[in-house]
Amino acid sequence: MGAYEYTALDAAGKTRKGTLEGDSPGHVRQLLREQGLAPLTVGEVRRRRAGGGGRGGVSRTDLALATRQLATLTGAGIPLEEALVTLSEQTDSRRLRGILLAVRSRVLEGHSLGDALGGFPGLFSDLYRETVAAGEHTGQLDQVLERLASHLEDSHRLNQSVRLAMLYPLIVMIFALGVSVALITYVVPQVTQVFEDFDQELPLITRGLIALSDLLHEHGLLLLLGVVGLGAGIRLLLAREGVKRVWHRVLLRLPVAARLVRGLDTARFARTFGILTRSGVPVLEGLRIAGRVVDNRPMREAVARAAQRVREGGSLHATLAESRVFSPMVVNLIASGEAGGNLDHMLERAAEAQEREVETLVKVLAGILEPLLILLMGGLVLTIVVAILLPIFDLNRLIH
Repeated sequence: MGAYEYTALDAAGKTRKGTLEGDSPGHVRQLLREQGLAPLTVGEVRRRRAGGGGRGGVSRTDLALATRQLATLTGAGIPLEEALVTLSEQTDSRRLRGILLAVRSRVLEGHSLGDALGGFPGLFSDLYRETVAAGEHTGQLDQVLERLASHLEDSHRLNQSVRLAMLYPLIVMIFALGVSVALITYVVPQVTQVFEDFDQELPLITRGLIALSDLLHEHGLLLLLGVVGLGAGIRLLLAREGVKRVWHRVLLRLPVAARLVRGLDTARFARTFGILTRSGVPVLEGLRIAGRVVDNRPMREAVARAAQRVREGGSLHATLAESRVFSPMVVNLIASGEAGGNLDHMLERAAEAQEREVETLVKVLAGILEPLLILLMGGLVLTIVVAILLPIFDLNRLIH
């Protein structure tokens, strides 16, 4: 049996969408007719459409909740296929419901859960699939799923805290730019028309403001298109691997950006590698998967070199220390874990420490940016007001 998504009309003529299991599209259409529905479209749940993000995707929150529920159900001794059906009935995400039923169909065909999840790589990452496979192999699937759910929740919480901390400064900056452009483009021309009859030279700041106003009024759309085009060009340029590597090296040399980039990628690496190690995934395979979650290219290359050294019998912490892209605290914790045989615990501590450092740094930056942006906005408005008032003051002096 397979999982099929359908669109059908009920007796009242309303469109209904959902997911059903069946042997074929024809079988699903027959099931719909038995339910009093008129099928419009029936299609198998596609692997290519399983990815999260975008319209109709599966959110990280829904995936974390489903993972924790699956851990609870399997820990209670409920058969896997029954647990997947229960999850599909409980989730509010239509996309996730279809994927869970498709995964169940593959499990019923004799595939392991890890292999069944491999049919939807857009949703279930290498970390997720390999960890689940290791949990099935060791008989600790419920515990592994609990760790995965915690990992997804912690990752989502860190990303949300960073985004929320920077949201207010971003709103203030956009508002400041919008107000300034509106004043310069539409208000300033109306006010400065009275200066045209002056026989005196206008102050430099006023002439500059009028020139900027004329530029924005006449070529504002062209300038906007130019900015958008520049942004798109930079994005395309950074998509090239060589340029991206150079840019990432530059980021690691900038004082504040380096701490933020190192902290985020180190936390991802340590958390991912720790989960894989604790779940019984071989070290080399764990390093390969953990390296893929690291976005910064020099740091990813350092992890790849470390994996090669470990394959040759070397130590992980020594190679990471030589790269000089991971913080000494994290390297020392990994060294302690290797020496004490509790690498997974040390990696978890390193991830927690890096996440706390990133959250603290973001809060400090947001606290500094907020008043600076407010001052910037006030300075822009003050400059416009001064540029308008100076000629008026000069005119008053001439009259008196």
